[in-house]
Amino acid sequence: MSFQKYGANFNDRAQEAAKARKAALEKYRTIVETPDPEMQARKAERAVARAAKEAKRHAAEQERQARLKAEKEAQAAEAERQRLEAIAAAEKAARDAEERKQLEIKYAEMMAAEQKAARDARYAARKARKFGG
Repeated sequence: MSFQKYGANFNDRAQEAAKARKAALEKYRTIVETPDPEMQARKAERAVARAAKEAKRHAAEQERQARLKAEKEAQAAEAERQRLEAIAAAEKAARDAEERKQLEIKYAEMMAAEQKAARDARYAARKARKFGG
């Protein structure tokens, strides 16, 4: 097998490949740059379609960003509402506990008064029996 056709070493083969790529690129450029009105019209249509697609993509991205922002604001508002509800519930619980404490104190005082009245009544009855009167 002979490598004479492709060049004797790697550098020769690389130079040949670079020349071939350059030739293919030049050939493509001549095809693309032809002043054919139909080609120009299609090229313009593609550019318009590309611009419309990009505008649509940009609008969708803006809408997505707005939706995300609204969701974050809604979450923040919900968190704030929950925080305020927790504070209100804690305050209500503190008020209820204070009321319960006050009621217990009043009940204890009332019970103490009833016990004292009962004790005084027993004492008065005993005194009446003892002293006749």
